[in-house]
Amino acid sequence: MSYVQNETIRALRERKALTQKQLAEKLCISDKTISKWETGKGLPDISLLEDLARALGVSLTELMTGDLQTNENRSANLRRMGFYVCPVCGNVITAVGKGSFSCCGIPLPVQEAQPEDNAHTITVEPVEDEICVTIAHPMTKSHYISFIAWVSNDRAELVKLYPEQDITVRFKKRGHGTVYAYCNRDGLFSRRL
Repeated sequence: MSYVQNETIRALRERKALTQKQLAEKLCISDKTISKWETGKGLPDISLLEDLARALGVSLTELMTGDLQTNENRSANLRRMGFYVCPVCGNVITAVGKGSFSCCGIPLPVQEAQPEDNAHTITVEPVEDEICVTIAHPMTKSHYISFIAWVSNDRAELVKLYPEQDITVRFKKRGHGTVYAYCNRDGLFSRRL
C-alpha cells in the first residue's frame, strides 16, 4: 500500500472540479504526471504532498489516509452541540460538530437526546431575567441527574450535578434554546423552549 492512494487523488481532484491539467498547473508539473498518479503508475514525490493537499483543499492527513472530513456545521450553531459522557468517571465533553473522544480508555459515543418523559420531566420557570430549571428525579448514589445544560444559538452553559444534591439550576434568559438533562441510567433528555 502506498502513502497516497491513486483513487484518493482522483476523487479529490474531481470534487474540486479540476481537470488534470489545472491541477498540474497549480503544482508546476505536467498533466501526464497527474494521470500517472491517478492510474497507479506513479506516486507523487514526498516534497509535493503539502502543495498537493493544499491544491486539493484537504489536510495532509486526509490526503494520506483518504479519510475525508466534512465540516457540516460551518455556521458553528451551538444548537448542534453534542454531549459525550464517560460512564466510568462521569466526565462530560461537549463538541460543536462531530468528533472522536475517549475517557478512561473508553471511546465515547455522542448522546442522542430523547424528549422528556414522565420520569424525566424538565420544569422551566422564568424568574426575573433568568430561567429556573428543576427536575423531579431521584438523586441517589446509583441513580441521579449528572448535568443540566442550556444551549441556544450562540451560548451554552452546563451545570454539573452530584448525587444527593438538589436539582435546581438557574440560567440567564437569552431567547430560545434547549434544556438538556443527563440521567446516569437513562441517558440524555431535552426540552425545547
